[in-house]
Amino acid sequence: MTTDGRGTDDGGTARRAQPPQVFMALPEHTEDRREAFSRCLADVARLLRLDVPARPEPGPVPGGERAWEHRVRTALRAACRRGLSLSEESFDVLLRAAVHDPDPSFDRQFVEPALNAFGYRRVRAALLRYLRTGTDPERAGAARAWYWTALPLRMPLVRAEEPRTADREEPEDGRALVAKWHQAALREFVENEHLDVRRSILPELPLRTSAYPPELHDLVHAAVAIARSHPDAYIRHRVEHQVGDGHSAG
Repeated sequence: MTTDGRGTDDGGTARRAQPPQVFMALPEHTEDRREAFSRCLADVARLLRLDVPARPEPGPVPGGERAWEHRVRTALRAACRRGLSLSEESFDVLLRAAVHDPDPSFDRQFVEPALNAFGYRRVRAALLRYLRTGTDPERAGAARAWYWTALPLRMPLVRAEEPRTADREEPEDGRALVAKWHQAALREFVENEHLDVRRSILPELPLRTSAYPPELHDLVHAAVAIARSHPDAYIRHRVEHQVGDGHSAG
């Protein structure tokens, strides 16, 4: 079994870090998304009533906004430990922050409370909508956030204000939703040439024909061919690990 440096196995299941087969780190986004993320973070702080100062105005003090972002992240973690009741509006706010987070290691901080309060199906369905209808940066962000949707529910004090809107247990059609994600992601990888989108989709993309219906088998072979001949070193590196580890298209 191989790991990708974020503490999960190739299937996306959260697990303790073990001596990993080394993957190249997922590169940063090619587009500057800091401003969009800061606006999302301000909405998180306001709606969840986090004990942080208002977002600073852009100014001459280097790192001022980064320091504020760190304070919001810290306050959110603390609120989740103490107990947090999430409104309907907070679901969209948390998912937007996860999708726009420029750091693929930290977007978990927004996905995990949403999972615990609203359930796997709702979070995954929202990310699938971003993948299908969002902008290219949102598609890339949704793929990075999807990585965390296999986390176990370990925040018992994080709840939805309206429990009937939550789906805390994995539904019977959970595997069908994951299959829809894989099929949409496969099409997106093949058809969308945006570098961040392809980089972000590939790590969680099964590259074996058995994971798809027969009508998509040609797309699996196309995805492998695109990745192997891609000018980006990360994509070429990643596909060889996935194909070499028994995830091949054959």
